[in-house]
Amino acid sequence: MNRLHFEGRIAVITGAAAGIGFAVAQRFAEEGATVALLDQNDKEGRAALDKIKAISPGSEFYRVDVGAETEMRATMATISDRFRKVDHLVNNAGIVMVKTVEESSGEDWDRVMDVNVKSMFLAVKYLLPALRLAAQPTIVNMGSVSGMVAQRGTPAYVAAKGAVVMLSKALALDLAEDGIRVNCVCPGITDTPMLRLHANTTADPDRTLKERCERVPLTRMLSPREIADAVLYLSGDRSSGITGTSLVVDAGYTAAAEWSRSSGKTQNTK
Repeated sequence: MNRLHFEGRIAVITGAAAGIGFAVAQRFAEEGATVALLDQNDKEGRAALDKIKAISPGSEFYRVDVGAETEMRATMATISDRFRKVDHLVNNAGIVMVKTVEESSGEDWDRVMDVNVKSMFLAVKYLLPALRLAAQPTIVNMGSVSGMVAQRGTPAYVAAKGAVVMLSKALALDLAEDGIRVNCVCPGITDTPMLRLHANTTADPDRTLKERCERVPLTRMLSPREIADAVLYLSGDRSSGITGTSLVVDAGYTAAAEWSRSSGKTQNTK
């Protein structure tokens, strides 16, 4: 990919202060885009912006609760006024909650859904006029392998990521006539603060991460940059014929019903 493949374009990224979101912002900046970073964490967001501005001086940071409609409406209006058109929207913001249904409150459930799903609805709704002004607009929503297969102790998160996969397909159909491509990236085990937070709910976080990686055919965690590269591919001209799909980037995690690291072969349990 040409280093300036996204030169002159505007990319809006939610949850951009750390982890995958920051890696996405960095990759867009490296490829010539001006980036609008959105995050609820003001301190981390401004620190992230300082790094991004060193690459793309015109970039901006916006502190916003992505699950709050009034804040999102105002923020997207500000971004639209500032940049006029938006070429790429990456709905990356997300949270995990390690609680069973019995342990969860209604407020817990609503918060996971607000940040992980409703935020995407709000971002698309209020940024659509600016996206329609772009020549080749794209939307990439951040799903998860948890939208494909379930895991224990996180029913709200799993349900939310499953919704993201189907929301992406529905938006791809509804926005096709506007020339807006909509796709989803579903990361596997990726070394992010959210993964560490999840692991830290267990008695031995290091052992938990080691055991999880042993269930991955490539036997390692992914880096945020690897996920970011997938996002850039789906945002760029080289994926011009792709919309309504979910790109799984999981080091082989969902490829097998069972994986044995010692033998290196899938086991047929039938």
